Amino acid sequence: MRIRVIGMGMGPHHLTAEAAEALRGADYVVAADKGGDDPLLAVRRETAAAHGTELVAVPDPERDRADPADYPAAVRAWHRARTDAYARVLRTRGGTAAFLVWGDPSLYDSTLRIVGELARRLPAEYDVLPGISAPQLLAARHRIVLHPVGAPVHITTARRLDEAVAAGRRNIVVMLGGTAPAPDGLDDWSLWWGANLGTRGEELVAGRAADVREDVAAARARAKEAAGWVMDLCLLRAPEAGR
Repeated sequence: MRIRVIGMGMGPHHLTAEAAEALRGADYVVAADKGGDDPLLAVRRETAAAHGTELVAVPDPERDRADPADYPAAVRAWHRARTDAYARVLRTRGGTAAFLVWGDPSLYDSTLRIVGELARRLPAEYDVLPGISAPQLLAARHRIVLHPVGAPVHITTARRLDEAVAAGRRNIVVMLGGTAPAPDGLDDWSLWWGANLGTRGEELVAGRAADVREDVAAARARAKEAAGWVMDLCLLRAPEAGR
């Protein structure tokens, strides 16, 4: 049994030649089905179909999204339930299964943790094919470099942005947003923001953080209305951080 974890960027047009070959060689794609009209599953289905590969939709276990007190434990429980569901499919079908991961599998995605456990249980071999990540797309769309000359870039989530700023980070990629990307105290920071990058309804905003808050809110609403979902991120850079 073999598992291939394939970074798909934002859809069929972002697959590398290596990833496309791996997808064509798989017997089927395993994908979570969140129920109802799931536009993210639809893109995975489109991507698999473009290469003649069957997609097997697996009902996604419920996850506690009410900001539980023990967030890591809630996520671990969800991952265990997902692993159980996927293992049942793989044991039944065997062969070579592929998982299509948004962006790149290495960045803020749980698939590799789940597949590692699947590989141990079944057992199975697995490999990983990289994809185009959201920070790459953000930099390309805004025609910028993610870090000033000779300086680092810190990548974190919106949930932990305050912590990063308090620790002295001055050049921050903020992923998994869902809130205003520039909290109070960062008014003079430069902001480069994007939503649904790489899709027909992508949105971009750039400027001084305090000046573009309303623009970001409006653009985020447009992106969600156009696609039915929104994935956004931004780069925040302090005035003294340089260029």
